[in-house]
Amino acid sequence: MTLHLRPAAQRGHANHGWLDSRHTFSFADYFDPAHMGFRALRVINEDWVAPETGFDTHPHRDMEILTYVINGTVEHKDSTGAHSLTRRGEVQAMTAGTGIRHSEMNPLSDQTLHLLQIWILPEAQRLTPGYSQAVFNDESKRDNLRLIASRHGRDGSLILHQDVAIYASILSPGHTLTHHLADGRGAWIQVVAGTLVINGQVLAAGDGAAIEDEAKLALSSESGAEFLLFDLG
Repeated sequence: MTLHLRPAAQRGHANHGWLDSRHTFSFADYFDPAHMGFRALRVINEDWVAPETGFDTHPHRDMEILTYVINGTVEHKDSTGAHSLTRRGEVQAMTAGTGIRHSEMNPLSDQTLHLLQIWILPEAQRLTPGYSQAVFNDESKRDNLRLIASRHGRDGSLILHQDVAIYASILSPGHTLTHHLADGRGAWIQVVAGTLVINGQVLAAGDGAAIEDEAKLALSSESGAEFLLFDLG
C-alpha cells in the first residue's frame, strides 16, 4: 500500500476575520507544488464562517463543487435561480460548467458555520451549470459508507460529472468498515472528527490521506470518527 498522510497542522491557513480556512491543497494565496490535488480532487477547504457573514456573489466555471455541512446552516443563491438553506445532514452539489455565479452565506446570528468545500475537476469542459442538494442524515451514515455523490447519482447520491464516488461515514467506537478499491483506482480519506485508523495508519480530525496500490481498506475507530472517503478513477 502507498499511503501519503496530509496532517491537519500542515495545511495552508487563511484567517480573514469572518472566515477561518484550512486548505488541504493549494488554494488562493496558498501555494505548495507538492499539494496540488489528488487525481481529479482539486480542493478540500475546511471553513469556519462567522455569523451573518459569508462569501458574496462570485463566479466559477468548469468545476464540480460539493459542500458538506459539519455544523450550522449555509444559505446558497446562484445564477441558475437556485436558493436554498443547507444544514447539518445535508449536502449540496454544483456544476459550474460554462459559468455560474453564487453566494454562500451564514444566515444565523448565533452560530458559526463549519463546512467542507470540495472541488473536483470535471470530466468535460463547458457543461451546463446546475445545482442540487440532498439529505444524508447521521443515521444513514452510522457505521455505514453512505454514498453521497457519484458520476451517475446511484443510490440517491448527488451527481458529479467525474469518475468519482464519495462516501460519508460516522463510525461508532469499536466498529470497523471495509472498502474495496478496483484495479487502478485510488482513495482519499478526509477525517472530519474523531480518530480513524486506516490499515493500521492513525488519522486525527483534519488529517487527510492519499491511498494507492491497495485493494482493501479497513477503517476502524476506538473512540469514534466522522470521515469522507473519495474513490477516484
